Amino acid sequence: MDTSWMVQGRCRELPPEVFFPSDGVGVEVARHYCAECPVKGQCLEYALENHIEHGVWGGASERERRRIARSRRGVPAHVSGALAVRPAAAPSATTRR
Repeated sequence: MDTSWMVQGRCRELPPEVFFPSDGVGVEVARHYCAECPVKGQCLEYALENHIEHGVWGGASERERRRIARSRRGVPAHVSGALAVRPAAAPSATTRR
């Protein structure tokens, strides 16, 4: 995977903790820096492809990246992995009726 784009990121000018906030205000601060970043799209794709769970990448929070990943897999936003309904298995030939 090509990561040469990383040297162009605005985040390189700031301490890492800016992009790993502990609250919603911190997420908004990070998004502010990401908004004008020339490699915002590549950053977001990198985080999605590598299943990065923490921090703000490409202007997207952890929750937003999960939503994007679900939508790309075709899973409705209101269905989580834990609550997804699985089809019932067909009875086997050895099952008594």
